[in-house]
Amino acid sequence: MSKRWESIIGEIIILEKKYSEKNLQLITGKKDISSHYQDIPEEMLLLSEVIEDPLKLPYLLEAFYTAPIKNEKAFHFALVRVQVDSDLRMHEDLQKYQQRKYVAETLEKLLYGELMLSVGENSGTEND
Repeated sequence: MSKRWESIIGEIIILEKKYSEKNLQLITGKKDISSHYQDIPEEMLLLSEVIEDPLKLPYLLEAFYTAPIKNEKAFHFALVRVQVDSDLRMHEDLQKYQQRKYVAETLEKLLYGELMLSVGENSGTEND
């Protein structure tokens, strides 16, 4: 199934849905995604949608949990990139980036059981 897409400044329309070009760059890890629009898997598009509007997350949890993920490693790194980007940009818009980070962390815990970037809760107590 081929995807129809078009690019408008800052937005990409894929299958009649608008996505932020910056979010798709972040999620895919590709700065130039102009030649990759057709290759973006459905789960990445869904992730882009939910980090754009974090209030959709409660309604999409089951979709993420039951969706077949084409490339688990790439999707996991997409979640990590969102978390790192959110931490780096937290000073720009605290609420927006806290919500985006929450979305990525929640999905990572739901799908992978733990956070790749989590600071050990038992830090410093192992040698006690």
